[in-house]
Amino acid sequence: MPIYIFLDEGGDLNFSATGTKYYTITCVAMTRPFELHTKLDTYKYDLIEYTKKPRIDLEYFHCAEDNKHVRNRVLNLLAEGVSEKSVDVVVVEKSKTGPALQVPEKFYPKMMSYVLDYAIKNAGSKLDEVVVITDSLPIKKKRNAVEKAIKLFLADRLAPGTPYRIMHHASKAHYGLQIADYLNWAVYRKWERQDTTAYDMIRHLIRSEFDIFRSGSRHYY
Repeated sequence: MPIYIFLDEGGDLNFSATGTKYYTITCVAMTRPFELHTKLDTYKYDLIEYTKKPRIDLEYFHCAEDNKHVRNRVLNLLAEGVSEKSVDVVVVEKSKTGPALQVPEKFYPKMMSYVLDYAIKNAGSKLDEVVVITDSLPIKKKRNAVEKAIKLFLADRLAPGTPYRIMHHASKAHYGLQIADYLNWAVYRKWERQDTTAYDMIRHLIRSEFDIFRSGSRHYY
């Protein structure tokens, strides 16, 4: 069975004092059949058809924009439906990132490679195929740099001949991306705002949560 890896990021790439303190990137590994997708789809239509309260015209789930009732329900669905220990996270305290790495075309692919390394290592020794799907990246130069870096990483880490693909799709196209968005939002809130409300609901799903600069030293690579 192919393994699907869905990725989402939190925070910004503004390394000045006005930017976010942390940057997070989260990936969730899944295999078919995607049974949780059916439950999410059912809930979305329940929101449309529900008559006791105002109906919600919801095109797709987006954690930061969904109201607290929808958010809690989706988090509960994820807590029950996502496989335990299938989520990997890399956390970056941006003030410890050296100038050479602050260029988006260098920073973004490198951090993606770190989190993918965890996912690939924990997926087992035999992988039939790897499909990596990220949210759409608006800047072509950035998108090309990310895609090239991830392809080089996969070619180096996977067994010879293992097929792989990387795609950039809108979040609304995949429940997997919406799930990654929710999980990443929960982790990001924990680090950026010290709010563990959502995180506590899904923490059992997290396999690795690596604070990449935890030693406290400033990194200039």
